[in-house]
Amino acid sequence: MTKKRYYDLNTYYRSLYGCRVQKITIDAGMTCPNRDGRLGTGGCIYCNEKGSGTGAFMRGESIQEQLEKGKQFFAKRYNAKKFIAYFQSYTNTYGSLDHLDRIYQQALHVNDVVGLSIGTRPDCISEPILDLLKSYTSTHLIWLEYGLQSSHDTTLFHIHRGHNFACFEHAVEQTRNKGLPVCVHVILGLPGETHKMMSETAKKLANMNIDGIKIHLLYVVKDTILDHMYQQGNYACLEQDEYVNIVCDFLELLPNSTVIQRLTGDPHFSELVAPLWSLQKAETLSMIDRTLEIKNSWQGKRHKTIQQF
Repeated sequence: MTKKRYYDLNTYYRSLYGCRVQKITIDAGMTCPNRDGRLGTGGCIYCNEKGSGTGAFMRGESIQEQLEKGKQFFAKRYNAKKFIAYFQSYTNTYGSLDHLDRIYQQALHVNDVVGLSIGTRPDCISEPILDLLKSYTSTHLIWLEYGLQSSHDTTLFHIHRGHNFACFEHAVEQTRNKGLPVCVHVILGLPGETHKMMSETAKKLANMNIDGIKIHLLYVVKDTILDHMYQQGNYACLEQDEYVNIVCDFLELLPNSTVIQRLTGDPHFSELVAPLWSLQKAETLSMIDRTLEIKNSWQGKRHKTIQQF
């Protein structure tokens, strides 16, 4: 455990490299099976056509250019010495093996890039892709980041996710068999989910002993299915204090070995519909720290009491 009451990403990286390590978001021009017609064309209900992208690929910026720009920015802002290339936009294992190797190698050959973090879906992984990623591990740190969002199949169906929880479990097993660490993305505040259901997701992930986790707030983005639901009065966002309390409970249920890579999201101001408090990231993180302290709580506090599923 760190001076924080949870095992944060900065502490994890410092334990490996002894310096500040910063993730640099990469837009590699990928797509998604939930948009290109293989599974669907509209995407998940909360996702717009940008797919969490930066727009860098459309602007003609190469992977190397994106990394060099990021290195310069984060070295100045945080005195970062080493960097992780984070393939974030859309689904970054969704392509031919040759294409994937080519884009990954472009990142790995940039000076001071010590690893890759690959954002993808659990239904877009295969043994050949995992073997490719495994081949990089002799020289670089490689993480797989799987978008799960919820452990409840009813929720996954209603948000148009296109896969179930069993698919995620299988992907994690395959990935671990290759010795690659797994980070899972979950979203709090999904339509129809109660506090109890979100805690059940935490328990299931805890019992899988997931290596890392990113916890996101569900916020409403313009021109999405969720936006339409919100405008029609069919969805209400979590309040800030409600979200903070759910996050703190979620952390209590996770093992203290799980790296907490994120505790809330970063909505784009120009795209955000609601809630406006989601723009106050620093305040939300401070509230989480303060709530953990007031409650004398910490990551893993209730982990040993979890019933096995």
